[in-house]
Amino acid sequence: MLHVAIKKSFPHFTLDVAFTIEKGIAGILGSSGCGKSLTLQCIAGLQSPDEGLIRLNERVFFDSSQKINMKTRYRKIGYMFQNYALFPHLTVSQNIAFGLKGKPREEVEQKVATMIEKIKLNGYEHHYPAQLSGGQQQRVALARTLVTEPDVLLLDEPFSALDHHTKQLLEKEFLLFIKENFAGVVLLVTHNMEEAYRLCDQLILYDEGKVVQVGDKQQVLNEPSNVKAAKIVGCKNVWPLDSVAIDEEISCYVNGAKIMVPRKKERAHPRFLGIHSHHIRFVEEQSYNTFDYEIVECIPNMHAHDLTVQTKHFTLHVTVPTNELHAVLSHERKLYLPPDRLFLLS
Repeated sequence: MLHVAIKKSFPHFTLDVAFTIEKGIAGILGSSGCGKSLTLQCIAGLQSPDEGLIRLNERVFFDSSQKINMKTRYRKIGYMFQNYALFPHLTVSQNIAFGLKGKPREEVEQKVATMIEKIKLNGYEHHYPAQLSGGQQQRVALARTLVTEPDVLLLDEPFSALDHHTKQLLEKEFLLFIKENFAGVVLLVTHNMEEAYRLCDQLILYDEGKVVQVGDKQQVLNEPSNVKAAKIVGCKNVWPLDSVAIDEEISCYVNGAKIMVPRKKERAHPRFLGIHSHHIRFVEEQSYNTFDYEIVECIPNMHAHDLTVQTKHFTLHVTVPTNELHAVLSHERKLYLPPDRLFLLS
């Protein structure tokens, strides 16, 4: 279990975050400059917080109240940087072995050979980084990180330098490799929501140096707790509430429109209502939460179309599968906001 509760101030920025990761892969998600990489640096000991606590299981890395600040080399942390940081003058084997300096030669050779087998780079032992593809370099960097048997793995946007096809292949290999070879906590920094969703079990949402939500990825995506969290996970439809009435169901009023939300979604002092663009539907029958609409804009993507839709009361962004587009464009249906997909925001 990794527990982090730290504060570090700069002239124009303050990192003030707290979260606990029990196990598995957790993703820190947020825009550039929000403190994601700085958090990893503090955990690794490359930066010292001004105050707070960093603890992995029973080992305290940093505790300002006890004046504890463990040196980086004693923390047993694997840190993989965005640019892989491979040594260009060292071969694949030498790069992997770099963190094993001081170990017996036979042990080093055995561990390096095992790791090369695991990352499927047999025959590349004597190649240099410049002779490898981006995906192969990424595998070597991961192998070099894990060969030292760290207790926690920190990954700072490890897939950002790869093209889309290679990224998808490497993500699958990465998940399988981690599950088979690493039982500790993995903390992955990314600004890409789709990447975070594919790779992570839990999400930690950052905004301007603060945590705005922590939780299981499904819960964070489908039930963001506030407007900032909703925007970070890509929600394009958020409306201020005029008023809310709670009975057997929750009646939400937005620009004069009544929208029904299940009682189980009740939240203290809601101020906004939201729904993801891919959860909006088009139906044939008129019922509650249905609206006539006009399409303002239609932008094609590979497998869907992004629509900007205007109703009498509000504007929406809707993602429509290509095979449903004809019926939507012909106005044969009503726009429908599924109650179970709506969420109240503070």
